[in-house]
Amino acid sequence: MKKNYIKIWAMGMLSALTVLASCSDDYLDKEIYGRKSTEEFYKTDQDAFRATIAVYDILQYHYNTGWSSNYLVKTLPSDEGTAGGGGSGDQPQYQNLDDYTYDSQNGGVLGTWRMAYFGIFRANKVINLVEPENDFRKALIAEAKALRAYNYFELVSMFGDVPLLLAEPDQSEYEQERVASNIVYDQIEKDLREAIELLPLKSEYSAADQFRVSKGTAQALLGKAYLYQQQWDSAAYFLDAVIASNEYDLHDNYADNWTEAGELGKESVFEVQFVSSVGYDWGNFPWDNGRLQESNIHIQLMGPRGGFYEPAPGDSLIAGWGFLYPSEELYDAFVNAGDSARKVNTLMSEAELVAAGGAWTGENVWDYNGFIRRKYGTYSTQTNPDAVADLNYATNWRLMRYADVLLMAAEAFYNAGNEGRALTELNKVRDRAGLDDIAASGTALFEAIVTERQLELAFEGFRFLDLVRWGRASQELGDLGFVEGKHNLFPIPFDDVVRGNLGQNDKW
Repeated sequence: MKKNYIKIWAMGMLSALTVLASCSDDYLDKEIYGRKSTEEFYKTDQDAFRATIAVYDILQYHYNTGWSSNYLVKTLPSDEGTAGGGGSGDQPQYQNLDDYTYDSQNGGVLGTWRMAYFGIFRANKVINLVEPENDFRKALIAEAKALRAYNYFELVSMFGDVPLLLAEPDQSEYEQERVASNIVYDQIEKDLREAIELLPLKSEYSAADQFRVSKGTAQALLGKAYLYQQQWDSAAYFLDAVIASNEYDLHDNYADNWTEAGELGKESVFEVQFVSSVGYDWGNFPWDNGRLQESNIHIQLMGPRGGFYEPAPGDSLIAGWGFLYPSEELYDAFVNAGDSARKVNTLMSEAELVAAGGAWTGENVWDYNGFIRRKYGTYSTQTNPDAVADLNYATNWRLMRYADVLLMAAEAFYNAGNEGRALTELNKVRDRAGLDDIAASGTALFEAIVTERQLELAFEGFRFLDLVRWGRASQELGDLGFVEGKHNLFPIPFDDVVRGNLGQNDKW
C-alpha cells in the first residue's frame, strides 16, 4: 500500500539556517539576551503557564500570513451566504470556496491546516516538556491535551486522514505518514478523557480566565467527536454530562449571545477571545505591522459594504468591507419557521433596513442577494473608538455554545433510541427562541433537529460540516457546485503534497 508523508519544512529550514550560521563569521554566533532555550524553559510554574496560554494564542491566527480564517473556510461552502466583497477578484481564496472552484492551492485552506498544526506543535511542547510535579502543572498539561484534541478535531473533520504528531520529531523523522481518521479520533478521545479527569470546572476559573477550556469544554468536545463518528451512546453520555453539571445555561434572550457583555457568559462553552485595546493601526499600515492577532479584523471584513450600506438611526451595525452576505434560502428558513427572535439577530432584508430608516444605495453589488448579516456584525459597540475603529473589533469567535451542546445531545439521544430526551433538549432551545414545543417522533423529529441547528447556529461555522456528515450535502449544495465524493473533505494543501510527498484526498 502506498504511504503518504508530510514534510515539516519549518524545522528543515531551521536546520539549514543553523548550518549556514555555523559557517559564517564568529560575530553571527552570539547569545540572544533575554531568550531562553527549550532546555531552559518549561521549568517553572510560570513557564508552564505561559506556554499553555501560547497554545490559545494560535486560535486567533485568522489573519496571520493572509486572510485565512477557518471560520470562513467552513462557512462559505454552505448554503448560508455568499462570499461578497468588491468583486470576483477580491480575496480569491474566499470567492473560490464560495463557488466550489477552490483547489489544493487555496490560501484559506492552507491557513486552516497550518493554524491547526501550529497549535498542535505548541500543545505538544507543554504536554511533553512540562514536568507534572504539582496539581497546577497537571491541570495545565490537561488544558494542552484538550487544545491538541480540538485542533486535531478541526483537521480530521475537514481533511480526513492527517499526520498525527504527538511530539516534536527528530530530523530523521521530518517525513510523517498520514494516519487513518479513526486513529486520529482515537487520540482525540484519549486526550480528552485524560483532560476531563484533571481540568477545573468553568465555575472554578476566575472571571479573567473564562476563555480557558474547562471540564465541560472537554466533555462537550468529546461528545461531539463521538457524534461525528455516529457513536450515539457515547456521544449522548458525554453531552449529557455537560447538561447534568449545571455549569451552563442558555441566556434568557438569544440576543445576549451576541453582545460584548454576553461573551464568556453562562452559555459559553468555548470561545476565542479578542480585545479592542491592542490591534491594528492605520498609521503604521497594518499589513506591515506583524499582523497582530489580538483584535478580530475579520469582523471588519464581513461588515456590510461601505458606500452602499447606511445604518438605521440608533443601529450600531456600521459598514465594513462587504463579505459574507446571507442567502435568500436562509432568510426564508427563518420566516417559514416563524422565528423572529433569532432572525433579527442573525440577518435582515434590505426592505427591513429601509423600513427602519436605513438605506442600501448600491445596484448590482457583487454577490449581494438583498440581505445583510447581523450575527458577527460590525457593531460600533464592539470596537475601540479611541483607536482605529474599523480594525479593532473585540468580537469573540464562539466555538461552542450551550445551545449547540443541547442540539447535539438531542441528535445523539434520537439516534440512540431515546426520543423523549431528544425532545426535551430540542425544546429547551426552541423555548428560548419563543417557539412552541414540538411533539414529533421518528423522521419528523430528526428533521426538526436539522432545522433547529440551521436556525440556532446560522453563521457559526457548523452548517457545511453538518450537511456533509448527514449525507445531505449533495442534495442541499449540489446546485452551488458541491460534488459528492470530492467536496466531503477539503484538499490537503498543495505545498505539503508536493514538497512532502503527501498523498491527496480523492478527486483532488
